[in-house]
Amino acid sequence: MTDTVHRPARTRLGGLNIARTLVGLWQVADIEKDGAVIDPDTGADHLAAYVRAGFDTFDMADHYGSAEIIAGRLLSRGGAARPLAFTKWCPPPGPMTADVVRAGVQDRLGRLGVNRVDLLQFHWWSFQHPAWLDALHELSALRDAGLIGELGVTNFDAAHLRVALADGIPLVSNQVSFSMVDRRAAGALSDLCHETGVRLFAYGTLCGGFLSEKWLGAPDPAQIDDMSKRKYRRFIETAGGWDVFQGILRAADRIARKHGVSVSNVASRWVLGHGSVAATIIGARLGENCHSDDNARLFSFDLDSEDQALLNTAFARSHPVPGDCGDEYRQPPFLTATGDLSDHLDAIPLVHGAQPSVRPGDTCVLSGSQWEDIAGYARAQRVGNRILVSGTTATAGADRMVAPGDAGAQTTYALDKILAALQALGSRPGQVVRTRIYITDEVDVMAISRAHGRVFGQIKPANTLVVVAGLIGGYKVEIEAEAVLPD
Repeated sequence: MTDTVHRPARTRLGGLNIARTLVGLWQVADIEKDGAVIDPDTGADHLAAYVRAGFDTFDMADHYGSAEIIAGRLLSRGGAARPLAFTKWCPPPGPMTADVVRAGVQDRLGRLGVNRVDLLQFHWWSFQHPAWLDALHELSALRDAGLIGELGVTNFDAAHLRVALADGIPLVSNQVSFSMVDRRAAGALSDLCHETGVRLFAYGTLCGGFLSEKWLGAPDPAQIDDMSKRKYRRFIETAGGWDVFQGILRAADRIARKHGVSVSNVASRWVLGHGSVAATIIGARLGENCHSDDNARLFSFDLDSEDQALLNTAFARSHPVPGDCGDEYRQPPFLTATGDLSDHLDAIPLVHGAQPSVRPGDTCVLSGSQWEDIAGYARAQRVGNRILVSGTTATAGADRMVAPGDAGAQTTYALDKILAALQALGSRPGQVVRTRIYITDEVDVMAISRAHGRVFGQIKPANTLVVVAGLIGGYKVEIEAEAVLPD
């Protein structure tokens, strides 16, 4: 290893000047899981050591134990160069009124002891619950009011990031899993970032510490107590298993020895080489080794074409992690430490409740729209084992059009509403047998079709798509659906 001292590179993110390697504080929750709480001043001393090494940008969340309090203690000490504290708000699904959202932000401000959060990142558990967009609009208003410096999201897939942007949310970042094992973010999400200027924060780049010399040639661990390692062991299994992972590790080790750096440096450098990535996030276990010198070395070299070819050969032997970024928190397989959401939520509530229909034994869903009473219809009807969903547009609340001008984003939002109605009547996407799509402009066919294929690509229901002269309200797309449940 070279003895040259390197400092972390920096980049602009909106109005912020950030380090390209963030210090992630999720391990605070693991350290404190048995009830012991880190002394705030002692914790702040550990963070100060990172700042002295140039790692002055910290990432945390409302559920990372006392991480916000520790970071707040560091900020209270002042100094010429103020560190940056990024945090997340991850509320359970439910109504997102102005009061609810403001209370969530005020809690972050109080724990950090500041008047403005440098970057507030928002996470949502189920896009079928439409309140996520309400929350983002309220957060945007609080940004305008000065309580939030910049606004980001976390674990958003490309489709819903596009919905938010098309609906006018001023997002600067999206924090997602991105590593040599989990390469989903290099696809549609990176394409959207290049198109819109949103930047990615990459976590899991070291796969919970598995991407290091320690695991090169090591046997598959039979028992793992560390929550982070349990989570990333699931990613490794999904990508092809331990032997496939060892192939990636061997390639990274060969490149590391060539450049005189560590395997972890190579793993982070590969992710940072993607233009969509603003920064990687490296976890810190406060009170243990800081690893600042090694982490700074990842800015001492670049991966050349030979290195990339070696890694691509190893990647070709692995399986892509299914779905898009964030799917691991929203649908099986849940790639979490527990394999489900039990360590995050008790349950995800239904958006709607089923109601008795006028026909004995049948049920329906009413969304509360004024037009259901005016025109006399239901959002969906279940007749025996058949479910019929009314024509659905990208409407939020009573009458607000979502994502005006973006047909693909409107399709995504409308399909989420359809899936919520199906779920209330005991159905799921795989039971949809027909969809009908009405559009107003043939030029939108590809964007609408791709949004439909994201949900139904493996299911392949019967489908009809027609261009019509116009839709009420100026919408670009309206969709119907039918599902059949097993007898």
